[in-house]
Amino acid sequence: MPHEVQFLTIHGHRRAFVKVGQGPAVLLLHGLGCDHTTWEPIIDTLARRYTVIAPDLLGHGLSSKPRADYSVGGYANGMRDLLTVLGVDKVTVIGHSFGGGVAMQFAYQFPERTERMMLVSSGGLGPDVSAAIRAVTTPGFHQVMGLLTLPGVRHAGMAGMRALSRTPWKATRDLDEVAEIYDSFKDPYARAAIRHVVKAVVDWRGQIVTMADRAYLTEEMPMAVVWGRDDMVIPVRHANNAAAMAPKARVEVIPNAGHFPHKDHPQRFAKIVHEFIRSTQPASYSRARFRALLRNGQGAPRPIASVSDISTA
Repeated sequence: MPHEVQFLTIHGHRRAFVKVGQGPAVLLLHGLGCDHTTWEPIIDTLARRYTVIAPDLLGHGLSSKPRADYSVGGYANGMRDLLTVLGVDKVTVIGHSFGGGVAMQFAYQFPERTERMMLVSSGGLGPDVSAAIRAVTTPGFHQVMGLLTLPGVRHAGMAGMRALSRTPWKATRDLDEVAEIYDSFKDPYARAAIRHVVKAVVDWRGQIVTMADRAYLTEEMPMAVVWGRDDMVIPVRHANNAAAMAPKARVEVIPNAGHFPHKDHPQRFAKIVHEFIRSTQPASYSRARFRALLRNGQGAPRPIASVSDISTA
């Protein structure tokens, strides 16, 4: 059953979120065009051990969709403010796709509030991204999508996507989730918000925002990367990049999973999360250590790992 959605107004904008369970706090950040419901398959399992907080990012789901700052830095600030109002000081932050970029930015801006970081099929680890996401930045997207989301067209398109998602083809595995994103585009305010989000992180050549120049700062923070081997949105080879940028990170590639491994294999994914938290000590922020890392800067580039070097769950 869907979880009860709560609301807070911060800076004049409504923030929707789910908060369940008890124990150490885990912040779940969804991807572009999604909302907290993408995490529904794992929330109850995680809530047995943790306080699970799953917000709808601004411009998504039941949260407000104002003309506002939709940069990754702005989202990180919003998560800091939400956690502060909720009385949560520190979290293990888990971000999927675009939410992975927000998770990285949150950990970078607020290391004193981040205990661990897990990136799931994340943006920010390489330039490649699907043509569908790049299309959001093109002129006329808003108008064309307005026509494509008229009731009859939208219902037919969603039905077709859902039917294709039930086929054995890897390329169509994630279309049930894409159908939900497509449905959300019927709201012109949602379309405008998504376009602002994408333009902040993607141009015609691919992803703009990257953690490559600041990956060395994760040296003092437990980090895990999880990917679906059959991801058609952001290629699994970006997990190799994560392994090269942050050699201490745990990297797991899940077979028979697409861009949403937490939905394709929820029990396996929840186990990975629990093992990661159970077996690592929370990061302990030291201003002196952070200062030293910044002064020393990034060392020589590390070689890119091969797929065979990465563990498979």
